[in-house]
Amino acid sequence: KLSRAFKYVLNHEEGLRQYLYDGYIPMTNSLDERVIRPFTTGRKNWLFSASVSGAESSANAYSIIETAKANGLDPYKYLTTIFTYLPSQDLIKNPEIIDEFLPWSKFVQKNCK
Repeated sequence: KLSRAFKYVLNHEEGLRQYLYDGYIPMTNSLDERVIRPFTTGRKNWLFSASVSGAESSANAYSIIETAKANGLDPYKYLTTIFTYLPSQDLIKNPEIIDEFLPWSKFVQKNCK
């Protein structure tokens, strides 16, 4: 077992060294594991989608909701905000407006916490 441990360290030396050099890298990936757990459950459910388009739509909606959560937003408020304001925007003429509706924008952060 000790030999396997040394092989692991030698095979992953570069990544392990990055942890030592960058204080922002977390010691574990448990936060990442907790965040993706609902996604893995959803993935099993998507196997039974009636169509590829339906599965893609579900995945897109899930992605928007999880991104909202990752940015500290109330997903319901975020969806309500984008469904209320985005349809009235002329995104063809002014595509940069979409930036105002991203989860990290000041407008969204102010209205969807």
